[in-house]
Amino acid sequence: MTNLDVAAIDDDMFAPDVIADPYTYYGRLRGLDPVHWNELHQVWVVTRYDDVTWLNRHPEIFSSSVPQQDPRPPYPPIDEADRDEYEFVKWHQTGRIITTDRPAHRQMRGTLHDSFTPASVEAWRPVIRSAVDALLAPVLERGRMDVIHDLALPLPLMVIAEMLGIPEADRGQVYEIAEKLLVGPRVAPGRMREIADAMRAMDRYATPLVDERSRRPGKDLISVLADGEQQGVYSRDQVLQNIAFLVVAGHETTINLICNGLLAFIQHPVQWDRLQSEPEQLAGLATEECLRYDPPVKSIERIAVSDVELRGKAIKALDRVRWFIASANRDPERFPDPDAFDIGRTPNPHVGFGHGIHLCLGATVARVEGQEVFRALAERFERFTLETDPLRWAPAAHLRSLKALEVSW
Repeated sequence: MTNLDVAAIDDDMFAPDVIADPYTYYGRLRGLDPVHWNELHQVWVVTRYDDVTWLNRHPEIFSSSVPQQDPRPPYPPIDEADRDEYEFVKWHQTGRIITTDRPAHRQMRGTLHDSFTPASVEAWRPVIRSAVDALLAPVLERGRMDVIHDLALPLPLMVIAEMLGIPEADRGQVYEIAEKLLVGPRVAPGRMREIADAMRAMDRYATPLVDERSRRPGKDLISVLADGEQQGVYSRDQVLQNIAFLVVAGHETTINLICNGLLAFIQHPVQWDRLQSEPEQLAGLATEECLRYDPPVKSIERIAVSDVELRGKAIKALDRVRWFIASANRDPERFPDPDAFDIGRTPNPHVGFGHGIHLCLGATVARVEGQEVFRALAERFERFTLETDPLRWAPAAHLRSLKALEVSW
């Protein structure tokens, strides 16, 4: 590597070619400058598997409370007229489990832990399987499917609404709010106003539910959070912020898992044939390989709380640090033939759901959803034809989200 090589790297992480193919771009960084200072966006970009897992193991150095501590303006930029809305969105994110450090993080996550253990989530499998069946039934005779709107979006919303205990009559309203809460896929300068409005709408909706579950608790997640408030673990604002977080986190990763995974199968028909030969037995391995090969989340951001050196680079306190899961999962030093899509890959120690104390709380739910979807599709459909051309990806740094995915059979 030379200084000229590093200087030749385009720091525009939102350039169309980078959004369309992050693997080539971040793979080049991984080889040339694995701990790279992105001058354009004022952020350290980390791309090697060993470095990503090391960073995740040191939350005492790399804080998750980015909204609370980051002194820099947002990137991509926002409209100056939306500055107040941006401050509200930042505040609304401060009480989420994902943006909280220890010791508060340990207590907040601990209240929800029992609801997301593998055994607890396995009890939801029949519900998830039934939901998949219900969503696929209307499209079987149609000959084509809008994968996002017919399957990938409604499925996780149905599941998380059930887990939260949202009344069935209210779910249409909650689904509309949830779609507007998706921060990641949008980078337009005026994005903050719609997001802030959706956060306020969700708070207004959830407040009476929290009041009710405080008086008459059930076994749902809103009751668990309400109990956490009564135990002093959460404030009321934090309860509301985490309801919104669970709604968003409960579906945005699964949407991408289903869409990116199905696209990978369409592009690798031999692997699709392999899954069809043993759908029940291979659905688990297939889901893990989808999570590695084209993960729902491309990157995670932290903020350094003290000076630290990594691969000879001096990271200063309050520097932004963004590590790329999408690159770590294709690191040839960790994965043989990393650019191959292989549903028999084992072991498969991908970091598709992060790593360490902030390992995705809902990873077990997303896994079961992915397993049930890929199993059901392989059992019902011989072969898919991709109808979306060209493929368009949302211009986000942290999510790997298709804007549309139409298929026929």
